[in-house]
Amino acid sequence: MKDYEVVVGLEVHAELNTKSKIYCNCRNAFGLEVNTQVCPVCMGMPGTLPTLNEKVVEYAIRMGHAMHCQINRVCKQDRKNYFYPDLPKAYQISQAEVSLCGKGYLDVMVDGAMKRIGVERIHIEEDAGKLLHDESFSGSLVDLNRCGVPLIEIVSEPDIRSSAEAKAYLETIKSILQYLNISDCKMQEGSIRCDVNVSVREKGATEFGTRCEMKNVNSFSAAVRGIEYEAKRQIELLESGGTVVQETRRWDDAKGMSIVMRSKEDAQDYRYFPEPDLLTIVVPEEKVQALKESIPELPNEKLQRYVFDFGLSQMDATLIAEDLTRSALFDACVALNRCKPKSISNWILSDIAKYTNETGKTIPETALTPANLTSLIEQVEQGVISNASAKKVFAVIVAEDKDPLKIIEEKGMKQNSDLGFLEQLAKDVLAANEKSVNDYKNGKTNALGYLVGQCMKASKGKANPGIVKEIVTQMLSE
Repeated sequence: MKDYEVVVGLEVHAELNTKSKIYCNCRNAFGLEVNTQVCPVCMGMPGTLPTLNEKVVEYAIRMGHAMHCQINRVCKQDRKNYFYPDLPKAYQISQAEVSLCGKGYLDVMVDGAMKRIGVERIHIEEDAGKLLHDESFSGSLVDLNRCGVPLIEIVSEPDIRSSAEAKAYLETIKSILQYLNISDCKMQEGSIRCDVNVSVREKGATEFGTRCEMKNVNSFSAAVRGIEYEAKRQIELLESGGTVVQETRRWDDAKGMSIVMRSKEDAQDYRYFPEPDLLTIVVPEEKVQALKESIPELPNEKLQRYVFDFGLSQMDATLIAEDLTRSALFDACVALNRCKPKSISNWILSDIAKYTNETGKTIPETALTPANLTSLIEQVEQGVISNASAKKVFAVIVAEDKDPLKIIEEKGMKQNSDLGFLEQLAKDVLAANEKSVNDYKNGKTNALGYLVGQCMKASKGKANPGIVKEIVTQMLSE
């Protein structure tokens, strides 16, 4: 069997969370009563005139900056003509020749290494309506609430070479959209969805194979499964002497397979022409620049910093970078330079995450400050208090803004690290537990844990367990 390479391109559609729709004043909201958020404009009534929502242009440009795109300050909108029951005008207003955002790229992390994926374009367009099917009625009904909901379509270059790279790319786009607060990215509501283009070619070949497009991919894990299925299907087809036909397929996630929908349309099938009812979009240079300056440090940039500068694992770094409040706390604690970044990460992803999950509070809603958290972690790293004591201190500082050092002092939590005291303690415990000492010497290594535990008990939990373990181990080996 020949060695094949998978080539993937993704078209990501993200609904923008503007207050109103793209060409009318109707409310842009999900889940409302069928056909209640509609007007003559978004219903495509004859003689109505659309007006472009300025916020849509701003949101798209911000996403363009985040993906290092060239911003086209002068561009137009086009009609994409096709007939479908949920498209009342029988055309969709989109952008064909010149999109608002041109070529760019996105750096994503895959298995600890960076991969650059080219972006062909980002354009604005309106969403179509929705067909409703139910056993309670025959046929299909149309809900036009979604007509005119603003979308950006992000089209990647065919630079993705595996399902893992596709997943990393999709997750990075989702976290950027959320960071910029321009889409709620609720996949279950269709706020972000993608079409997947897959082809295969022999390794080393320069020409691309024939691609197939998959629709109805409504989760990132479904995209992974779809890519793997489609690549396998095409390879088996080629190996058996067949040829891959360019077509559009529908992904059925429940069955884990794709089904042919139609032969793939090309641009000429849509008969694109300039939208005559809308003016040319002209964005002033200073507006483009101001939008660029409004972009915060993005999660994919934070991810690189956390992995390469602070040595966090990709998984831990992702969990912190993707959450604005976690990353703000992490950065503030690291900036104080009092304890190890890894220790800060561990606390954020364990005790702090547990607390926020249980209480439903966000980190800013607690009394926790970077100064108090780093002070607490510092006491643990220096062996002043045990991990168990630290958890008790944490319960106080997360509820009230109190100095950890004062709490440790008040509650008498300091560990005893005095070598003379600890050696005498160990001698007394070993002398009183002859059976466990013999068990250890006869190969029962778990006896060590018991003896250390007896030392801790004798010291009423005040002995430094790390030092006690070293002393007991040393004495047992003599």
